[in-house]
Amino acid sequence: MTVLPASTYRVQVTADLDLHRVAELLPYLHDLGADWVYLSPILAAEPGSSHGYDVVDPGRIDPARGGPEGLAAVSRKARSLGMGVLVDIVPNHVGVATPRENHLWWDLLGHGRDSRYAGFFDVDWEKGDGNVLLPILGDDLVLHDDLPEGGHWRAIHWSEADHGLNYRRFFAVNTLAGVRVEDPDVFAATHVEVKRWFDEGLVDGLRVDHPDGLRDPGGYLDSLAELTGSAYVLVEKILEPGEEMPRWATAGTTGYDALALIDRVLTDGAGVERLPFAELDWPALIRGTKRAVADGILGSEVRRVVRDLSDDRSEPPALVDAVAELAACFPVYRSYLPEGREHLEHAFAAARESRPDLDEVFDQLWPVLSDPDHPAAQRFQQTTGAVMAKGVEDTAFYRVSRLTSLTEVGADPSITSVSVADFHEAMTTRQRDWPHAMTTLSTHDTKRGEDVRARITVLAELPEVWTDALERLAALAPLPDPSFGNLLWQAAVGAWPISRERLHAYAEKAMREAGDRTTWNDPNADYEDAVHAAVDAAFDDDRVSAVLQEVGGAVAAAGEVNSLSAKLVALTIPGVPDVYQGSELEERSLVDPDNRRFVDFDLLTRSLEKALDGNPELGKLRVTSLALRLRRDRRELFGSYAPVAVTGEAAGHAVAFDRGGAITVATRLPVGLATRGGWGDTALELPDGEWHDVLTDRPATAALEELLSELPVALLVKS
Repeated sequence: MTVLPASTYRVQVTADLDLHRVAELLPYLHDLGADWVYLSPILAAEPGSSHGYDVVDPGRIDPARGGPEGLAAVSRKARSLGMGVLVDIVPNHVGVATPRENHLWWDLLGHGRDSRYAGFFDVDWEKGDGNVLLPILGDDLVLHDDLPEGGHWRAIHWSEADHGLNYRRFFAVNTLAGVRVEDPDVFAATHVEVKRWFDEGLVDGLRVDHPDGLRDPGGYLDSLAELTGSAYVLVEKILEPGEEMPRWATAGTTGYDALALIDRVLTDGAGVERLPFAELDWPALIRGTKRAVADGILGSEVRRVVRDLSDDRSEPPALVDAVAELAACFPVYRSYLPEGREHLEHAFAAARESRPDLDEVFDQLWPVLSDPDHPAAQRFQQTTGAVMAKGVEDTAFYRVSRLTSLTEVGADPSITSVSVADFHEAMTTRQRDWPHAMTTLSTHDTKRGEDVRARITVLAELPEVWTDALERLAALAPLPDPSFGNLLWQAAVGAWPISRERLHAYAEKAMREAGDRTTWNDPNADYEDAVHAAVDAAFDDDRVSAVLQEVGGAVAAAGEVNSLSAKLVALTIPGVPDVYQGSELEERSLVDPDNRRFVDFDLLTRSLEKALDGNPELGKLRVTSLALRLRRDRRELFGSYAPVAVTGEAAGHAVAFDRGGAITVATRLPVGLATRGGWGDTALELPDGEWHDVLTDRPATAALEELLSELPVALLVKS
């Protein structure tokens, strides 16, 4: 029988916060209310890696992260506290930046096709004339001595990586090489250590990174279930709106789909349309950005699909053009043929409409790319997800600025809000189909921390305030691209107060990811200097900082309401809620690596008792802890889902639901609520019985004016 967590708490394991230190933190996590600890990747990674997704040896735990003794310490402490252990694993790729550290890659480079590990990697040997092509020449890159002499590798210029590589990568990262875990022998060899964790009872569950990069995600998860005894497994699967999760051997996704719905039920969609830069043709934008990615940084992957089309391994330009167009038109991350055929049909129809000149080529491609057993079709499925991720999340999201809280991983910013009724319908479906999938608000990959988004969301209720502020900021600190200025200043307001260094780092990443005026490989110095000058003005020009502080003051109170509402909803809807490290307090991080920086657990430990004693400045910590404790200690209260009706003049400002004995009440659109004068006669239609608010430790009343007088949220149980 699969053991299921009531909740998880994500910890980024590093050399500075290794597994031994994590073991010492577990009493705090238990006191907080977390049921399982959720560890970032712990297998041996590139030296100095801050994240662990660049595994160099899947056969051992990273010594820098505490080694096997560290995991044993975490497991022992967790067991003593009645907690479980969930570990993030990375089956799709390994790190190859320092070949001597990766004995698999080193052997491959030394012996080529004759390497005992040749079958581990996805290399097109014909393309390289028997060599692995390494993009390590040119500009500041030099051929280093960390390569086997006389080996089966050839150095090429870094700029050739876009079109000339012959090994599969993770997205466009040259130093992450894809692994062929679809081969049973490769799966077994790369999962020996993971198997040990379960054989020895050290670990209870897994989070699988980037399953869409695998040749056969469903088959991989079946193998993983057999290896782990059908343990609790989550997948980092991004679902587009309306897309259904495949019925794999998994409890569900890591929660970006839930995050998008929570944010949108708290957003004023009508107000979004009144913000600056509101006009948006999202399909046209992402079709263009995805096509640029398919032609550019992922051109090697597109050409590999084309070479798989025929025995002669050629790259006819018309076929390259057509495959790139299909990838750009693909409506979701990928299909899983024979399932998901409708997505492939959609892509062909859209591509024929946009490129009628390629009709005959599409006719040629259809029978091949729709054949689940054809190598080109299998590789095309592995490629479209990378095109989507790089073209949408890592490009288009930095070009859309009207309300940046909507541009989050797994979300569609053209969908600005969902009604309470639609939210209830989605949660009812979630309870029925995926009751143990993860829910989250912040991760190591979110573009903005949950409290940054909560504050930015308020701007949709204050469009005139933001329009005026943006005009003043544009006059005081002009930027060459006003839309990018909107994105930058929203980040500043959401994260304020923020250090100069953090805002500069965010500005650099955001403008280079946008890729329309400057890029990582070809920086536009004049443009970037102008952006950085505006950032400096936020700290050096009192007039600029005054505008930011003024807007910050205008959104602060409502932002806190949004924050508490989002947190309680995320912790109590169907699924397994995850708390990302530090997000039990205000989480004003921006995109990575900002959201992976040091967390002061000593401060959190000291703050928890104060929060539970009612310190009003620690409301989020209090809400988080009491909700987590209830979910862990009273699981029977969270076995179903039903909307709780709200009546009265301000009914539209509340969302309430009953999980089977625990009722959540949250405030939405707080600016509008304040403008109308509060709750008035608005009330819940509570089920019969006496109810108690866990968050305030008071008897509960149906009248929201009284129930929500201390906090904008309530969590009710029967007395």
